[in-house]
Amino acid sequence: MDPLVFKIILVVSLFAVSLGVAAYSTWGERKVAAALQDRIGPNRAGIFGLLQPLADGGKLFFKEGFIPSSADKFLFILGPALTMFISLITGSVIPWGSAVNIGGEDFALQVADINVGVLFLIAMVSVGVYGTMIGGWASNNKYSLLGAIRASSQMISYELAMGLALLSIIMMSSSLSLNQIVADQGSGKLWGLFNADGFNWNIFYQPLAFIIFVVAALAETNRHPFDLPECESELVNGHMTEYSSMNFGMYMFGEYVNMFIANTLIATLFFGGFNYPGIQWVTENWGQNTAAVLSVIALLSKSVIGILIFMWIRWTIPRFRYDQLMHLGWKTLIPLALLNLVITGAVILLVGA
Repeated sequence: MDPLVFKIILVVSLFAVSLGVAAYSTWGERKVAAALQDRIGPNRAGIFGLLQPLADGGKLFFKEGFIPSSADKFLFILGPALTMFISLITGSVIPWGSAVNIGGEDFALQVADINVGVLFLIAMVSVGVYGTMIGGWASNNKYSLLGAIRASSQMISYELAMGLALLSIIMMSSSLSLNQIVADQGSGKLWGLFNADGFNWNIFYQPLAFIIFVVAALAETNRHPFDLPECESELVNGHMTEYSSMNFGMYMFGEYVNMFIANTLIATLFFGGFNYPGIQWVTENWGQNTAAVLSVIALLSKSVIGILIFMWIRWTIPRFRYDQLMHLGWKTLIPLALLNLVITGAVILLVGA
């Protein structure tokens, strides 16, 4: 197979999976909420309400698009488009599975294998702030602008803690490549004692970095208890106040894609990525392609479990006040991340010595 054709198929597949997961995350959100609140949830559109995301998407698509007369029309449209674009492009550097063999040639299940994948992800997360800020400012609505400022300050604050948590993983792997980070978790000895075929995960070595990263990911994706940028009861959807139709839909789907990518990234950095216990044995006995299919299933399963946990958190933990949110980011998470860096460096020096 021509490598370019394979890349095109991979890009289209990743696009479809990301949007599919985002669409059915809205259904899952309602079902999880219903289960926790002793309700049924969506059950009208299709069996078990499985066609509800299609009904919601159709409603957004066919609604009249409204742009305020005083808004900057170009930037008003650019804001949600930028949010959606950044959400989708971040998945391009994640290794989604082990290599497949087609016609005697190996193909990596990764759109872009760059040696600074972690740096690329941090850069994209930073650029994502502009989609929110542009949308709030272009609306020419003071409440939208206030919501955008709150959202931007929250995202910038928690990016620092997230980046510092990532540094400890980079120090352990001595690489910015996500491929290398995943490979390090697929072999070796767990705690230097037990052979770990596909189970040498970073969560066992960096539990504090994992907690910091997950909390920061909740804040970056505007999930409870950090959903102050768009809390309906107080801010009337914040920076999205003036948006309707598919402009609003792009913001909403962008956030659900962000949640999917964030949980996939958590799985990649801390839970072995596409590795699973016995992956080498499966490769040797059942073949490379079988192992690759199982590796994709393993990564997606870890991501779905993370999404369900995010949903569970939404319906169990109350929202922080804004001062509590900023206090947690600046005075708790950042000092803890710095402490974790110092401990990680000391351990690496001692073990290396």
